[in-house]
Amino acid sequence: MLTLPRRSFLGSAFTGLAALSLAPALLAEEAAANAAVQPGMGYDPDTLFLTWQKDPTTTMTVQWVGPQVALDASIQYATVENSMWQMAPTITKPYPNTDLRVHRCELSGLKPGTEYQFRIGMSSPAYRFRTMPERATNTIQFVSGGDSGIDAHAIGTNILAAKQEPWFALIAGDLAYDNGTSPDTFTKFLQNYRKHMVDPRGRLIPMLSCPGNHEVKGGYGAKREESPQYLSVFDGFFADTTYGVLDIGDYLSLVLLDTAHITPIAGEQTAWLSKTLAERQDRPHLIVANHVPAYPSYRAPEGKEGKLGTGEDQRKHWCPLFEQYKVDVVLEHHDHTFKRTHPLTNGLKDKYGVTYLGDGSWGKLRAPKSPEERPYLAAVSQAYHMTVHRLEGEQRFHVALEETGRVADVSMTTSKRPAKRG
Repeated sequence: MLTLPRRSFLGSAFTGLAALSLAPALLAEEAAANAAVQPGMGYDPDTLFLTWQKDPTTTMTVQWVGPQVALDASIQYATVENSMWQMAPTITKPYPNTDLRVHRCELSGLKPGTEYQFRIGMSSPAYRFRTMPERATNTIQFVSGGDSGIDAHAIGTNILAAKQEPWFALIAGDLAYDNGTSPDTFTKFLQNYRKHMVDPRGRLIPMLSCPGNHEVKGGYGAKREESPQYLSVFDGFFADTTYGVLDIGDYLSLVLLDTAHITPIAGEQTAWLSKTLAERQDRPHLIVANHVPAYPSYRAPEGKEGKLGTGEDQRKHWCPLFEQYKVDVVLEHHDHTFKRTHPLTNGLKDKYGVTYLGDGSWGKLRAPKSPEERPYLAAVSQAYHMTVHRLEGEQRFHVALEETGRVADVSMTTSKRPAKRG
């Protein structure tokens, strides 16, 4: 990993980080203005959000939670430049343990790298989104983090994230803290996301995710039905398993894993991971995301009294695969701090190793251990944060921004796999 001087880095690659100079209160005011309902348009569900089930360059999934509506809830959509409206049907399914429904519409056959508008039937405002580019001829920027919750700090980080104008947000576990038992809590998370995760140009920011311990009843070893709220809206992507891979254009693969909340780490998931990484060795950007960290910044990595330490199973089964297949960066969370490790091989500092970024403080916070206590740590801080990832060619720039807009860390990773040519 190369660490760049903050001044030169921010002066060149990240001149667009407008949030560094804006107070959270001002950001909240602007985000609310972006999300305002157009006059005379009545139906505007407060849980509306976007995600992907398939190819992000040619599809978009529109979802919201709410009562069954009598009005036409089909999705009308068109490019922003050409208002030739098309229509796609909306399906509904139960929102478990409530009288509400999940409303879902997958738009397909879209143009890559194109801005669209859509509305729900004829009675909603017009919303906007953009499909992912097919090729990374320009910079691609997204944000990531974990451990959100629904309080003021989570909202502050939402606002900060939206100001970065990301193509999407990846929240890797512990979204709402509903624990598989509180639909109202999960609904509130969606309401917060809808209200604040709108970029400065008024576009809704798609959300990707993978499960964490607070998505399920009991935290670990749960059954799918013990994650009723989370899987009611993310089962489009996690239809058969609670892990998967999303390939974006010819430049990025996101591997989303389940750290034993529903699917065990060892066995089928590890076999799938090995095959998936092997098949994507020509990708310029190969990124893994999961919830529980292999290299924790707060919890103990060593086990006690016959119990495994935090991340011990990942270090045994997954980290050797990350190293073998030269994964570019692993995004992990759960410990409620900011952390960046050194590039690691077998837990030891190695310039050819794998870097682990996280550690899940979108809306939750703890004091991390120091690099002196955990030699694999390169940088830590006690701050609510999310990370901005900027993909340029075969390089990745990572900027950790605290809730206040302060830069917690700036780093860069470069691909170690041979790039696909021609």
